[in-house]
Amino acid sequence: MTGGGLPVPVPVPVAVVGPTAVGKSDLALDLAEALDGEIVNIDAMQQYRGMDIGTAKLTVVQRRGITHHQIDVLDVTEVATVARYQAAATRDIEELLSAGRTPVIVGGSMLYIQGLLDDWQFPATDPQVRARYEEMLAQIGVAALHRKLAEVDPAAAEAILDTDGRRIVRALEVVELTGEPFAASAPKIGEPRWGTRILALDRETADLDERIVARTAAMFADGLVDEVAGLAENGLREGRTARRAIGYAQTLAALDGEYDLDRAVELTVIGTRRYVRRQRSWFRRDHRIVWLDAAAADLTDRALATLDR
Repeated sequence: MTGGGLPVPVPVPVAVVGPTAVGKSDLALDLAEALDGEIVNIDAMQQYRGMDIGTAKLTVVQRRGITHHQIDVLDVTEVATVARYQAAATRDIEELLSAGRTPVIVGGSMLYIQGLLDDWQFPATDPQVRARYEEMLAQIGVAALHRKLAEVDPAAAEAILDTDGRRIVRALEVVELTGEPFAASAPKIGEPRWGTRILALDRETADLDERIVARTAAMFADGLVDEVAGLAENGLREGRTARRAIGYAQTLAALDGEYDLDRAVELTVIGTRRYVRRQRSWFRRDHRIVWLDAAAADLTDRALATLDR
């Protein structure tokens, strides 16, 4: 209670989502400053220590003194899972709310966002079924297994990258065990947990394509190859999820002599553009989202005005 006897307003989390390279981090920082908040990362690959350049992870200086949660919490040899993230981020958010701080959730990892905001209860696993699909993955390769997933569950195939063998295996396992599409195990989209307000950013496709090309070039110029080579010495190749990150997979292949660095840059741009198409399709299905033009000069003011409604 305040001195006047009025209840103290409970902060409401804000999520800033949208496609890669659109400009989510800057808006999230502005909102955290305006709302007395802290950042909760919801980018799967930014959880990894040492994966900095290729994930566009903000440096400590760029974070403006604002605390960031769920960044640098995994080694590259560890498996990143939605379930682990969901439990850890839930603790962070509820601690912030209890302290009267505003959680500003930012990132573009689609399944992580749904897992957190819709409290996805994940189906049980069957070691024998999973082992069979993992053996199939080893035999026919990730692209062919992704095509198999597309045959039985097109929506899951659309949401899961065709380079993400672990999630493809998991989706096929769930489909076989439940007899339903992978998404059927997710909750119906309703009121997001904690009453979270969800904002999404987007830009004109030509503008975003230019940003992707420029960001990819900058990553390689700023030392992505050296970053990947160093991580490879610490187990990146053995990591089941980290080594599949866009930019890292292509750089590892170049270091292994599969193609040259120019081709790695080109494939990273192609992979990022494909991922953006998946993100846009996924987020556009969520009726709770308020879309904002990331190119607007008064973006932060527009976002705050939206939150005041």
